[in-house]
Order: sequence, then structure tokens, then C-alpha cells
Amino acid sequence: MTDTFPEPQRTGIFAGDDPFVIARAWLAEAEDSEPNDPNAIALSTVDADGLPNVRMVLLKEIESRGDGDGAFVFYTNYGSAKAREIEQAGKAAFVLHWKSLRRQIRVRGTVQREDGATADAYFASRSLQSRLGAWASQQSQPLASRATLMAEVAKMSLRFGTNPPRPPFWGGYRISPVEIEFWADGAFRLHDRFRFTRGQGGQGWKIHRLNP
Repeated sequence: MTDTFPEPQRTGIFAGDDPFVIARAWLAEAEDSEPNDPNAIALSTVDADGLPNVRMVLLKEIESRGDGDGAFVFYTNYGSAKAREIEQAGKAAFVLHWKSLRRQIRVRGTVQREDGATADAYFASRSLQSRLGAWASQQSQPLASRATLMAEVAKMSLRFGTNPPRPPFWGGYRISPVEIEFWADGAFRLHDRFRFTRGQGGQGWKIHRLNP
């Protein structure tokens, strides 16, 4: 039924037809106003029984190819709970929320691994301790004590020195959206919401204004 509505007029922070360009602009604003981790996302997955899981991770890139296509990229241990659930379902969702701007972006889509040169380059850009920690941590698995973890970090330091390579069990995921919603706070809870949707593998976006 909503398809019968004309495309809504969008100005100001909602202007433009490329949702990845809008998302990049909002994130750039948040980088100047959020006190910590403006790129933190609440990432949602489901396990094999359909039970949801959610946790905070850091979004590392918003890819925009300039034609309304793109993806959202984050990195993790492929043995983690989130990675296992992503591999099983092939789908995920997340929300970016900025209290300083009173805005949020919600995304749902399909997920593919980023396991090549881009992942290598990002891993190499991380601090040495973070790279050693990636090797040392069996993410999401039970841990006897923090001392056990730190001993494993020390072991990895002796093994790799100052230039540890990217572990084969660590890399990225690229979320290709089928739905992106931009939300901005409004007076008296009369918020502004615009939803961009398209079919999996489809071209072009349908845009609707939503009731608050």
C-alpha cells in the first residue's frame, strides 16, 4: 500500500538519493560530537534456533561506490559467536545511535566475508598489542583467568615479534543492505524517519517517509 505514495521530499540532513553518502555524512558529524566511539554499532544476529543476539562492535568502513550501492564493514574473529551466527544465517542487522545528534541509522542486509587484501591492510593498521591480542584470544570461548589470556599474549609476542600477520581466523564482514532507515529526533516525539529499501541484488532504492 505504501508503494502508492509519491517519493517524499527530503531536504537538509536527509537530502540525497544515495543512502551510503548520507550515512557517511552523519558519521562525519558524529565524529565531531560524540565523546566515545562514534562508529559503535549494536550488531544483531540469530543463532541456529532463531534466538537473537546483540553486541557492540566498531564499524570500520562505509563503502560507497557512487551509484547508490555500497556496504558496511566490520572485523572480528571468525570463531566468535557473532561470526558463527552470521555464517549460519548469512544475514545481520545493526543500529548506529548518536545521543549528541539525536539521530540513528538502522540497517538490515546480507553478509559476506572480507577476507583478502582489504582485511590484511586493516589488520596491519591496528596497534601491535591489538594484533597480538587477536592471535591470543579464542573469542567467545570460556577463559580460565585474565592471567591466562595475558600469558597467551606474551607467547604470541615471542612468536611474531613486532609484525604479526593477520590470523587466518580473523577478518571482516561486509553487510550489503536491503533496508536502511534514517531517524532524527523531533519535538513532541514527532520524529523524522525515512526508509530506503530494495530487493536482494536489486538496483535502485525505494524511499518512504514513515510515521514516528
